[in-house]
Amino acid sequence: MLIFLGASITIVGLLIVLAQKSGSSGWFGWFGRLPLDINIQEENFRLYFPLGSSIVMSIILSIVIGFINKLFR
Repeated sequence: MLIFLGASITIVGLLIVLAQKSGSSGWFGWFGRLPLDINIQEENFRLYFPLGSSIVMSIILSIVIGFINKLFR
């Protein structure tokens, strides 16, 4: 289980590095700019609250963890 977890973290890390090198319009260019992401910028104040991105990540992680749970039962 630990080997699988380590390999998964490594793969996710490599995907993030590749996404950063491909620019903002790459694989994850949509992430952080979803409809429910709140971005308020004023002169001396900036607020970024990624509500939509958090919901998407929660759904994706729930599916992945459910799949892993069924895989190891």
